[in-house]
Amino acid sequence: MGLEVLRAGLQSTVQDQGRFGYTHLGVSASGAADSFAFRIGNMLVGNPKHAAGIEMTIVGDKYRFQSDAYIALTGSEFEAELDNKPIPFWQGRSIKKEQILDIRSTKTGARCYLCITGGINVEDVMGAKTTHLTSGMGGVHGRILKKLDELDFGKLDDSIKPIQKLNESITTDNKIIRVTKGTQWLWFHKNQKNKFFQHQYRVTDLSNRMGLRLIGNAINTKKESEITTAGIPLGAIQIPGDGQPIISFVEHQTTGGYPIIANVISADLRKIGQLKPEDCFQFELISFGAAEKLKVDQEIFLHSLHHD
Repeated sequence: MGLEVLRAGLQSTVQDQGRFGYTHLGVSASGAADSFAFRIGNMLVGNPKHAAGIEMTIVGDKYRFQSDAYIALTGSEFEAELDNKPIPFWQGRSIKKEQILDIRSTKTGARCYLCITGGINVEDVMGAKTTHLTSGMGGVHGRILKKLDELDFGKLDDSIKPIQKLNESITTDNKIIRVTKGTQWLWFHKNQKNKFFQHQYRVTDLSNRMGLRLIGNAINTKKESEITTAGIPLGAIQIPGDGQPIISFVEHQTTGGYPIIANVISADLRKIGQLKPEDCFQFELISFGAAEKLKVDQEIFLHSLHHD
């Protein structure tokens, strides 16, 4: 049971929910860049949330199915056809052997997901199937998918029932990214914080799964721009010497020496995963309590999908 890659996209990888517990060894969790869309994809095909799928970036892949399958496409909507006919996102669909799924360019955000009943079967590395491109491990030999790659997928876990479709597509508003105060918040004068929040930043083409480099108002600190090396969490917004923010992302360095002005809230990390070069947005400061509530609300929504 499997599929063949007939045409490889820009950067397609096997991903799951992430490889946790190894930051002390310098290995960040990686995993799906938009874990919210990815989890819904697995729910649509009846997979557990940790099952592996395929993440496509900006330009998707073309596949031939070598066996019958049940699939769902989620995330940002891409131009997609099954045997030359449009295929919708955000709902499960049966696929027959020899059918061709062609996923081309994005219409909106940066990434979409192909989830398949049974999940993508690749070897576990340090307890996960997720690809970590920076270190070259996991997924398919630690790399992006290539033409003629063949991927196996498993069987449906009968204990998990797929949801048929969503009542409406999930959209992502990337114009506002909500944050909480960072560990070096007090290092920045009030006027610098105002600059950070009152003006837009643009995503540069130097951005990737490791981090998003931004350009906009340069931010200065009260102190020297480097600190004693410390841990860096997912979503940390660092201010390097040139004052242009860097958002640490799913393959982030686990330590660093730049001050952290703010942290992207957990509920908005999926927005970071859908930002592409030239996209513009503003940061918005919220309280830790509000951030926690937004994450809880997100989990309640996901849980509700099995009970609609």
